[in-house]
Amino acid sequence: MALEDYEDTQSKSMLQGVAVFIMIIMIVMVVLGALWGREPGQFNIQDEAEHRAQIDKETEPLPVGYVFTNTLAHIAEVLLHKQGGYISNDVAPPGVFLDNIPSWEYGALVMLRDATSALRNHFARDQSQSAEDPDLAIAEPHFFFEHTSWALPATEAEYQKGVEALHRYMRRLLHHGGNVKPAQFYSRADNLWQYTEVVIKRLGGISTKLTANTSGSNLGPGLTLEEREKAEKSRTPVPKVSWFEVDNVFFEARGASWALLHILRAIKHDFADILLDKRAMRTVDIMIKSLENSLEPILIPMVLNGDGYGLLANYSLTMANFISRANAAALDLRDIMNRG
Repeated sequence: MALEDYEDTQSKSMLQGVAVFIMIIMIVMVVLGALWGREPGQFNIQDEAEHRAQIDKETEPLPVGYVFTNTLAHIAEVLLHKQGGYISNDVAPPGVFLDNIPSWEYGALVMLRDATSALRNHFARDQSQSAEDPDLAIAEPHFFFEHTSWALPATEAEYQKGVEALHRYMRRLLHHGGNVKPAQFYSRADNLWQYTEVVIKRLGGISTKLTANTSGSNLGPGLTLEEREKAEKSRTPVPKVSWFEVDNVFFEARGASWALLHILRAIKHDFADILLDKRAMRTVDIMIKSLENSLEPILIPMVLNGDGYGLLANYSLTMANFISRANAAALDLRDIMNRG
């Protein structure tokens, strides 16, 4: 009996040890998940550009386009090196269990891709017949690499190559002369107009997805019941967002707002002359302020989507309101830049 009691005691001790070990692992995963799931804060575009110029051993005033390009590179660096690193392609816990921050990353990535394409196709080219910049021709495709690839090659490695190509372009903006072909950046109204067209479509799409789970969101205002029924039959409604995807859509919008906010601040810096000449600086400020409001801290750890004037707030509609205001200002900016 003594031997059996000893074996029972040993078995219980092993089970208790395993249970404690599993509990510790779960606590660690929860803590890491909470830390990794936090949204990155905002950064100062001017300070980051000056810091990068010091790395490139340059103390002269920064040329036009340097702040904008460095902002794109730093957005990519934040995606890669924030707490927990890049999570969208994680295949192990706790990253594989997180869904909000990968949605945030994707929203920021889309805005980064759009701005990099504008830099390659418009801002760095004098006219449609001019040759594209060789470093930007390398940088842009790397940012369009599959955002969930975890190996052979990993997404992080491809995006890092894009960052390095942007840095080479920035060094050529700084250092003219010698055997290296100088880089160019043209802060013209027509270039900004073409990029604004893309921003308008992105913001419109985000606003539509945010409101797609709201009753009657697919129909126009001021319609009678009969008119609404006819409208419902005559058009294809926007698919409603399921309850399980509401938070993903919300955080994708937050990521897009975060990235676009910094890009607009860089545009305000590098396109200052044309914005002042066109009296459009106030319009850009409205866009920036709207995006700043959309990034106010979330007070509870879950996204609420209440109905109408009910007890619970509707985070998606609040976000859509700020996005729509930014989109309206973008429409004004496009019209201003398109005027002769």
